[in-house]
Amino acid sequence: MKFWQAVAVVCLYACPSFADNFLVLPFFPDGKSDNLDWVGESISETIREALANEGALTLDREARNEAYRRLSMKPYTRLTKASVIRLAESLDADAVIFGQFDILAGENPEPPESKSKRTIRITAQAIDIKKARRGPEYTEIGSLEDLARLQNHLAWQTLQFVLPDRKITEEDFRSRQPIVRVDAIESYIRGLLVQSAEQKMKYFTQAVRLEPKYSSANFEIGRAHFRKKSYRPAADVLQKVAEADVHGREAMFLLGLARYYLGEFAGAEQAFQSVAQQVPLSEVLNILGAAQSRLNRAGALENFQKALEGDAADPVYHFNVGYALLQRGDLEAAADRFRAVLDRTPDDVEATTMLGRCLKKPVSKGAGRSEGFERLKETYQESAYWQLKAVLEGKK
Repeated sequence: MKFWQAVAVVCLYACPSFADNFLVLPFFPDGKSDNLDWVGESISETIREALANEGALTLDREARNEAYRRLSMKPYTRLTKASVIRLAESLDADAVIFGQFDILAGENPEPPESKSKRTIRITAQAIDIKKARRGPEYTEIGSLEDLARLQNHLAWQTLQFVLPDRKITEEDFRSRQPIVRVDAIESYIRGLLVQSAEQKMKYFTQAVRLEPKYSSANFEIGRAHFRKKSYRPAADVLQKVAEADVHGREAMFLLGLARYYLGEFAGAEQAFQSVAQQVPLSEVLNILGAAQSRLNRAGALENFQKALEGDAADPVYHFNVGYALLQRGDLEAAADRFRAVLDRTPDDVEATTMLGRCLKKPVSKGAGRSEGFERLKETYQESAYWQLKAVLEGKK
């Protein structure tokens, strides 16, 4: 267990009122859905991302969907409050937000091309599982075409109830929420819902074509390129993700990785520095150190050491500290780090080789600097960090 995770677990039990974990369920259609399940998912994602942007811990869609499968419940169908609470308890959620939406029938039937002009009513409710209390119901009514504004306002209302100590003004909240056209939202959400990677890319690309500055869709496209090791297109798209977006820090982290693999180490350093200033996780500090090592920056060793302090059990961090010390010619200290690697991974050939270099004296300062043996970690998990930060600041 990493340092941040270990401390967060302790804080969860020591200060439970500061460690709320939220579950946001997809809103279900009240009556005939007319293939509008994506609307319920969009409302859910908007509220979940609003909570996450305020530093709250939220359960992701994968965990939520697994709970549905495990309890043999169907998403996008009406649930009793007992079923809602059962879902939340199965995921150890402290609070759950859920609701419904319905399309209001007008006096005259709408032609097919005017579907987005229809009126939608959205009703939401929150239940504090931990305190066994129910929040008020709150409702938004307006044109389906104006879904972005409706669900953004609903998200702000949710924040007022579940995070009252944050004192978020509606003006500040709205300034951080882009207004996206409804057809772009539909394409993006359908991309989240389909299983095929090809279909996902098709929907996300369509969303960006309709709304070029759609950060969430750009993030998904960039991440898909990165996973395929297509680093140039990944970098080109990831830099379009807004810093204030819920995916902004992860996008910057992936952008830094893409630039690193492209050999653009100065750009990588800049990206990692931006992330590290906000989320000083070991994996971020480690790869910042790696970029600085490639640039022969003096700060590389310091960042490697900070990464190791955050997670002293990980052999990657021991290796990089040892490698930086070897480059400086501090052979004895470097040998200790490589021994620590071999204590954890005895079959590590590179660590054995590096230890041998340390024991072959003398080794000139700077030896191996251009060899590029720095080790990276591509994982990015910041939830434990935010949990710890919330506890230490005495906030929900």
